[in-house]
Order: sequence, then C-alpha cells, then structure tokens
Amino acid sequence: MKRLLLAATAVAGLILSSASAWSADKLLNASYDVGRELFVAINKAYVAEHPGVTIDQSHAGTSKQARAIVEGLAADVVTFNQVPDIDFLVKNGYVSADWQKSFPDNASPFYSLPSFLVRAGNPKNIKDWDDLARDDVQIVFPNPKTSGNARYTYLAAYAYGLEKFGGDAEKVKEFVGKIFSHVPVFDTGGRASTTTFAERGIGDVLITFESETQGIAKEYGTDKYETVTPSISLLAEFPVAIVDKVADENGSRELAKSYLEFLYTPEGQKIEAEYSLRVRDEKVAAEFKDKFPPVRLVTVEDVFGGWEKVQKEHFAEGALLDQIYGKR
Repeated sequence: MKRLLLAATAVAGLILSSASAWSADKLLNASYDVGRELFVAINKAYVAEHPGVTIDQSHAGTSKQARAIVEGLAADVVTFNQVPDIDFLVKNGYVSADWQKSFPDNASPFYSLPSFLVRAGNPKNIKDWDDLARDDVQIVFPNPKTSGNARYTYLAAYAYGLEKFGGDAEKVKEFVGKIFSHVPVFDTGGRASTTTFAERGIGDVLITFESETQGIAKEYGTDKYETVTPSISLLAEFPVAIVDKVADENGSRELAKSYLEFLYTPEGQKIEAEYSLRVRDEKVAAEFKDKFPPVRLVTVEDVFGGWEKVQKEHFAEGALLDQIYGKR
C-alpha cells in the first residue's frame, strides 16, 4: 500500500508542476518506474541542503518516459535505467550527444542487476535462469516494449542462454521464448509487475532489479518473500542526463546539474545503497557490502557488442525480441 500511495503522490506532483510556472528553483525529474521510494529520499535530502527548491517527479517505464518528453513532458532531468532511452532523446534533439561525459562513470551514479523474488520458503526451488523455463513455474516481469527493467531481464536471460547452449542461436531463442511463455501478463512497467506479484498474488517468481526485490522483501517481510540471486546476471547501469532543450528553456540548467551531481556525493551514494542500489563510491560500497550477494555480472558491451548493436539485432521492429515475443 505504501508503494501505491507514493505512486499517487508522484502523479499529484506531476499535475502540480504542469499547472505552475517553471523557474530556476524548480525541477521535474522523469525517472524509471520502480524508483519512487529512492527519489522521495534523494529529493528530501537535496532540498534540505537547498531550501526553496522544489523537485517534482514523474515515474514510468523509461521508454515510455522518453517518448513522453518528445511529446511534451517538460522534464529538466532524466534518471533512467537504460542508455538507449537517453540516446532516443539525443536523436530527437533534447539531450546533447556527449551526455555521458557530463558526469562520472559514463553518467551512471549507481547500478543494479535483474534478480528474483520468490514466495517464502521458495516452494518451486527457483535458483537460476534454468528454472524459469520449467513448465510448473509462472513468471512475472513487465513488457520489454515499454520497460527498460524488462529489457535487462530479457538480455540477462539471453546471455545465460548463450553460455548454456554454447552460442547456438536457435536454442537460445527457444529457451528465452519458453521463459516468455510462462508470463501470464506483461505490465507496462516494473512497479505494476510488483503489484501483480505482491498485491494480486500472481506468479511464482518476480524478476526485477535487485533494488526492488530487496525492497519488497524488506517492506512485506521475509516471512512472505525471499530474494534469489542468479549465478549470472546483466550489469544494469542507471544513466542520468540534463534534458538540455527543456532546462535551457526553463533556466534550470545550473539546478539540474547540481541535482544530478548530488547523486554522486557520499550522502547521495549512501541513500542509494540504503535503497539496495550498488554504488560507485568505494567507501560507501564497502560500508554496505554485506547487503549485496556476490554475482557474476556480464555487460551489454561484452556479450552483445554494445547498445547500438542490441537495438538493431534485438529491439528494432521485427528483430529477435519481436520474434520471441510473437511466439508466446
């Protein structure tokens, strides 16, 4: 219920921001779907250091958010969960082409990975991606067409399949397709899938970012849910950028820069780690190391040849995702 109330608050903030005059002391952050609680805490801390500043939020699947900005959502900054959605804004003239050079670590202050959440006692004994292809397992994750979260899930499963089947493309497609066939409903974003799993009681396993699986287990109790970290997962970077076109029109560039820089400060990094995101600051990461199980992370660059290649081979119209998705 707490998460649903936060969603309503975010929508109310968005309506308020649209109805009032923009100024250099106000920002709209368009962010990923399951980042509500994190940014409530981030914004509270940032505003405490910058009295008089107002930060409004918009949350949805980041592909949907990127399209909304092009269609008129006046976001000054974006805090997304996949690079292609910011590249989409670059192609449409909203973000500068060198955005990854504007902030450290390729403009990704923290990262995560696709992880599993199962019901208490793990009754289906789900341990790794293999188990998701079993016919007795029902899976919940959002639609890769609208959710960056789900695209990481798809790519992580595909990467696992590539190793399992020695690069045999047809066997990998069959493996991932079987996983897709076990999803009863594809919600548009990660938080909706959380609701489907936790509130509606659908599915044996929820696949979402580790930050979300840990957050749900903490909020609802380990007597109801437990997390499972697969043997292999995909590095999910969370890129940030100033929406240059909007920030320049609103006169909010300096505030936008300051806000995104805050995400890299020790205070910001500590908040992010508290919300189960893996952070860049070595001292903060060491402080929270017991919170994060060891996992072998592969990258989009190493496995798939980079995001541009992924877009063409997997996510373009008629590409591999469409071929697999269409067979479910």
